[in-house]
Amino acid sequence: MKKHLLQVLSFTAIIIFISNFSVFGQTEQTEKANQQIDKVISDAGGHFKAGLTALQDNLRSKAGENFDKSVEVFLLSTMDVQKNEKLNVCYTQLIETVYLIEFPFDKQPDITMLSNTCGWNLDSKLINDVAKNIKNFQNENKAVNNTTTASVNSNSQTNNLVSGFNTQTFEASPLDDLAKLELTQEEQQVENNPVAQQQYQYIAYAVSNKSLGFSFQVHPMIQQYLNYYQGRGRGTMETGLYRSGMFMRMARRIFREEGVPENVAWLGQVESMWKPTAMSWAAASGLWQFIPGTGTRFGLKRTAYVDERNSFEGATRASAKYLKFLANRYGGNWELAMAAYNSGEGNVDRAIARAGVANFWIAYPYLPKETRNYVPNILATILIANNPQQYGFGQVRPAPQLMYDQIRVPPSVNLSLVAQASDTTVEYLRYLNPELRTNMTPPEPYIIRVPAGKANGVVAIFKRVNPNDRNTAGISNASKGETWQTISNRTGVSIQDLMAANGNAAIPGGKVVIPKGNGVTTTNYSRPTTPLPTMVPNPVRVVKAQNGDTVASVAQRYGASAVEVAKFNGLLPNAKLPAGREIRIPTAN
Repeated sequence: MKKHLLQVLSFTAIIIFISNFSVFGQTEQTEKANQQIDKVISDAGGHFKAGLTALQDNLRSKAGENFDKSVEVFLLSTMDVQKNEKLNVCYTQLIETVYLIEFPFDKQPDITMLSNTCGWNLDSKLINDVAKNIKNFQNENKAVNNTTTASVNSNSQTNNLVSGFNTQTFEASPLDDLAKLELTQEEQQVENNPVAQQQYQYIAYAVSNKSLGFSFQVHPMIQQYLNYYQGRGRGTMETGLYRSGMFMRMARRIFREEGVPENVAWLGQVESMWKPTAMSWAAASGLWQFIPGTGTRFGLKRTAYVDERNSFEGATRASAKYLKFLANRYGGNWELAMAAYNSGEGNVDRAIARAGVANFWIAYPYLPKETRNYVPNILATILIANNPQQYGFGQVRPAPQLMYDQIRVPPSVNLSLVAQASDTTVEYLRYLNPELRTNMTPPEPYIIRVPAGKANGVVAIFKRVNPNDRNTAGISNASKGETWQTISNRTGVSIQDLMAANGNAAIPGGKVVIPKGNGVTTTNYSRPTTPLPTMVPNPVRVVKAQNGDTVASVAQRYGASAVEVAKFNGLLPNAKLPAGREIRIPTAN
């Protein structure tokens, strides 16, 4: 009995030792996991604070970059954000707060609540400063929405706050240099220059036979600008003639439909050099350089979401309507109409009153200097464009016409979804839609431009996307042989949800809608996998995933950024990859 008791006690001691060792091991693992969780949250908080600091200084683009990094800390972690309550609550609130900071039209983001939830203990002064910044931002956008006219000054447009971290960008308007242009004595020589004299005779001939579609008075200053463009202004003219190919066919059609001589559309070259994002010192913007007030007069909206002065068709039609209005005002005199387009009816009316006759060249001394340069400049441009061989520009081949499809999208659509659906980038969509002030369409159905031939595909995608998921859903290209299970594995979305979002198709094929989930997959960081034909992509290396690989592990193996590889392949950084899945690794040029 004693021996048996000793055996029982020994066995019990062993069990207790093993149990204690197991508990000790579990405690150590738990502690290590908690440390990893705390590090993820802490690192995310550091980037978020940097974003707030940038926003405090009104550096919106830099703020956006830091907020993205804050989110990417969760995406790149190996932790299961969806299942861990501490991570999930912090992450979910971070996403909502960043969105409200970027688009604060409905309510203010509660940064203090986020700070308390995640345990970041952010400085209250920083939070208050950012809150004031956002409040001013809201008030500014309300003012823009309610504005019907705007005064013209050098700061009225360029200092405006707009929604989104990626805002409109602008280029200098050629009008600013034109206003200061001084012709040299050599360029002013017409009478003693045999070549100039011959060309001057051609002007008279072109006007007399009405080959340009409208009449104007022959004047030596027109030939002086021809001299300028054949000399030191050659590069400017060549650039304009080349870029005209992108828009001139559209402009001719619209001007013709509005009853304006088609050649008057060359005014666009002098106004903007055919750059839709050109802006002058006087806040004139777009291909046709409308100031805010005149744009509003002719139906071009300016809201927190769009500035239609930068649109293609809409601004072109408004320009034609305005020019027709001016021509009628001045009895069909297109020179005076052009002058008024540049400096306003008031300046031209006063110049005519002082001259005593409605004639541009007689009223010339009483017009602003930039307008005196403006009209003969346009007439010289029209002459060169209609006979480039005669003026030495026959070698210039206009750029191909800018081709695109137009589709109507639902309210408040994130351009990222449209970009993925049309195999392009957000940047190129912004180029095709320069009137958009942010990466979000207006809160009403809106017509946007997508790359040519992509309209049907985009429309088909939007028919499948749940309206509640338009800003969070993503698009993924299903690889050959993939199943709903493999897609579920790499996206974290259930098979049932995937099938429901894709018409309950038995087998995935082509583009697959990835609906909104409850974890990290709610953030759309994917990018299109097909580079633009008009852009030269960086060289890529195609590799195959191994068993158990994620995007991050493949990127690490080849010394690349996990985020960039994920974006390049339309995936999330922590997405699991089936063995044999081809992954493209971007490399430097």
